[in-house]
Amino acid sequence: MMQHLRNPKNVKLVSLFVAAIFVLGCFALTLTQSGFGSTASAAAKESAIGVVNYQMLVSQSPELANVRTAMQNEIATAQKDFDEKSKAMSDAEKQRYYKQLQERLGNKEKELMDPVLKNIELNIQKIADKKGLSVVVHKDTVVFGGVDITDEVIRALQKG
Repeated sequence: MMQHLRNPKNVKLVSLFVAAIFVLGCFALTLTQSGFGSTASAAAKESAIGVVNYQMLVSQSPELANVRTAMQNEIATAQKDFDEKSKAMSDAEKQRYYKQLQERLGNKEKELMDPVLKNIELNIQKIADKKGLSVVVHKDTVVFGGVDITDEVIRALQKG
């Protein structure tokens, strides 16, 4: 063993190996002391970005049943109007009247859904404020990270 250490080539090799271990040890110590390793996990835990599944919030909204019922009534009324008024119309007039009814139904749906969507957004804002989130985005736009607040918002919607 001692004869191997007398060889200058082996001494250089051992010295390089020891120096490499020392440098890597210093690098690892620096990383742990600076908190670099824990910064990423702490950032994920204390993220200022929230995520929600907006479609789930809309589908779970208790007000949605009222909107569906109102829209079914509107559609039935529009169908009745179309059947009665279109009897004496030409095909071109029927198409125009059909488009008018479609537009009217679209406007009615928007009118009925606006309060539901505003209520969802209000509850998202309340939960985000409570959790200290500065941004809330749709869950599908996030690849990694963020705090999912969908379930909390659903509970808040159901409480009223």
